[in-house]
Amino acid sequence: MHKTDILIIGAGPVGLFSVFQAGMLGMKAHVVDSLDMIGGQCAALYPEKPIYDIPAYTKISGEDLIKNLHAQNEKFKPIYHLSQQVTSITNDGKAFKSITSRGVEIESKIVLIAAGAGSFTPNRPPLANIEKYEDKSIFYMVKNRENFRGKKIAIAGGGDSAIDWTINLAEIAEKIFLIHRRDKFRAAPESLSQVESLEKAGKVELVVPYQLHNLEGENGILQNVIVADLNGNEKKLDANILLPFFGLATDLGPIKNWGLGLEHFHINVDQASCETNIPGIYAIGDVSHYEGKIKLILVGFSEAAIALHHAYSRVFDGKALHFEYSTTKGAKGL
Repeated sequence: MHKTDILIIGAGPVGLFSVFQAGMLGMKAHVVDSLDMIGGQCAALYPEKPIYDIPAYTKISGEDLIKNLHAQNEKFKPIYHLSQQVTSITNDGKAFKSITSRGVEIESKIVLIAAGAGSFTPNRPPLANIEKYEDKSIFYMVKNRENFRGKKIAIAGGGDSAIDWTINLAEIAEKIFLIHRRDKFRAAPESLSQVESLEKAGKVELVVPYQLHNLEGENGILQNVIVADLNGNEKKLDANILLPFFGLATDLGPIKNWGLGLEHFHINVDQASCETNIPGIYAIGDVSHYEGKIKLILVGFSEAAIALHHAYSRVFDGKALHFEYSTTKGAKGL
């Protein structure tokens, strides 16, 4: 039985920042995550995808963001329990007792759920024989952009991931085909402006409104990607790489069974405290919901501070928190 002040469920960027915030308030933390590494989606799916809305960074990759957060936490010596899920939580009135899928038992004064969208797998396009090309010519994430240097790449999707990777890979690809079933994309105006400039420069060809229809190739190596419009008219793209970005299939897993107030696979919380309907259990980041919620990493960072400041008196047996700025109190080891 491990004993700690706070159990954090989820080792994505918001969960990692929660370790730091807890440490600044004198709380010890254990962290559980189903992946075999810290970083959540940033590390597993988008390590080289640039992130533009982290304060003080014009842009930063998902991998570098996680490295920085990890380094920030080292002084507080968190304990990580990876490749496992919290399967059950009970409360005896004094503490929460959590058990993981590997039989690890953790007793904590509070529980902080920073599980993002839960466990996730990329949505696969419904193409015949697609499995023959996966991990050879078709990839659902970009772990090393240099693997795509000089390639002709078909990117399919209409959201931020498709647009961001179009911009990022245009620097090294021979050509990029951007495929979307509509002529409008769901992305930031500045990003769309960059794609427009790349199209004018001949680096990107917009293939709209078209959908993925078929694949041509041998031994897992793509030769052509076939697309079709709504009228069935087909078009052949001489691409040797396909990157489909159609979102993620997510599952909250055991969290669904803990009696929390759920709404469309999100956990309802009090916006002022980020506390759930169960006192002492908090939810922050993408997994939490309240009116006006904005799903940005920086919002999750803010929610971590809100939740942990609210939880302070519970962790320290009713002791009042006398707030001080970090510039005033500093942090041990900094």
